[in-house]
Amino acid sequence: MKAALVGADGDGDLLYEARRETRRERGPDAVVAQIADFAEELSTHGAERFGRGPLAAGIAVPGVLDQSSGTAVYSANLGWRDVPLRALLAERLGGVPVALGHDVRTGGLAEGRVGAGRGVDRFFFVALGTGIAGAIGIDGTVEPGAHGGAGEIGHIVVRPDGPRCGCGQHGCLEALASASAVGRAWAAASGDASATAADAARAVESGDERAIAVWRDAVDALAAGLVTAVTLLDPRTVIVGGGLAEAGDILFEPLREAVRARVTFQQLPTIVPAALGDAAGCLGAGLLARDLLSAEVASR
Repeated sequence: MKAALVGADGDGDLLYEARRETRRERGPDAVVAQIADFAEELSTHGAERFGRGPLAAGIAVPGVLDQSSGTAVYSANLGWRDVPLRALLAERLGGVPVALGHDVRTGGLAEGRVGAGRGVDRFFFVALGTGIAGAIGIDGTVEPGAHGGAGEIGHIVVRPDGPRCGCGQHGCLEALASASAVGRAWAAASGDASATAADAARAVESGDERAIAVWRDAVDALAAGLVTAVTLLDPRTVIVGGGLAEAGDILFEPLREAVRARVTFQQLPTIVPAALGDAAGCLGAGLLARDLLSAEVASR
């Protein structure tokens, strides 16, 4: 878990950062308690250091959310079902307003406002990590969709005869081009069961033909997914973040070329790396909290 105190002016400065291990093995209720404890600890630190507690709080979590009720409907990663996170945190923090957001779309919000997409009117943010998800950016906001699920590019089917995805479909982008998928493919190709996507990237750099084949396959799948997103959304900029993006030019140079080779009538977007790293989620949660305050002031 990552958390931060963020200035109310929304300029992207983190006033204080902290991290805690998420103890999933203790069960979903214990994870919720850890989050609440962490938030209270941060609030207390803010009051002691800055002379007052937070004006609002934002939280970003994985899974399916009901934004209207502030409920985490489902998270396979954390074992949650129908957790009223907003109400639980508001109670723990003494009644301050709490905003709830999806982890990737919250990170995308930060990248759009204060990161790689600053000043861009239309962008698409995609995070390549354990899974793959995205965020549709429009004029400094992120489109949530009718049910909070917009941007789930990881579950676009790019190869119908491909491997089974955790969602139940076959050939999803996530099953082919996430960091987890690349790690699995390189482990199989190299014979090293502990191999990761980072290991694959290093092997590509060293010229290993097996790694190059694994990497090329993942980049081709990713390009197919991105062209689908470009066709539907017509973004001016595509921002790529997550652990796999840390490979740098090894990823971005062939990816740009693969996307360029696939487009026909579509306008080719600029494809850039994310700028905020793993601070994006904290910054985005702060922006959600700030937006909530602004909306409350406007409604008075």
